[in-house]
Amino acid sequence: MERLCEAAKRYGPLAGRILMALIFLKSGFGKVTNFAGTAGYMASKGMPMAEVLLVGAIVLELAGAIMLVIGWKARWGALLLIVFMIPATLVFHDFWAADAAHYGNQLNHFMKNVAMIGGLLYVMAFGAGPLALDKAKVKE
Repeated sequence: MERLCEAAKRYGPLAGRILMALIFLKSGFGKVTNFAGTAGYMASKGMPMAEVLLVGAIVLELAGAIMLVIGWKARWGALLLIVFMIPATLVFHDFWAADAAHYGNQLNHFMKNVAMIGGLLYVMAFGAGPLALDKAKVKE
């Protein structure tokens, strides 16, 4: 078990950063390739200046995800993703306002996002780990 824990300490942060970043990379590129459709959806949810906000969302998602993956300023990358996630979660996964048919799905998405914010807070607290462009100095 000790060897497994040592391997997890060395490789786990890199794997975790990559796994967290995947959803943001996919989502960010999806927004780029379907810009008009995404802007229309955002406008339908009542967001003003949807195209401007969409450009901001794309920048936050892609920059934050890339920073996480490579471990360069990963704490800042995590913060960028949290800044994106909070309003996105509240606006697009408002389970409290969903009809009965969509309540469970929206609640699941809301809770998934809350868990992802938790993982990003962990990166902010402890840094990128040993396999990163920025070697983290963890204070214990």
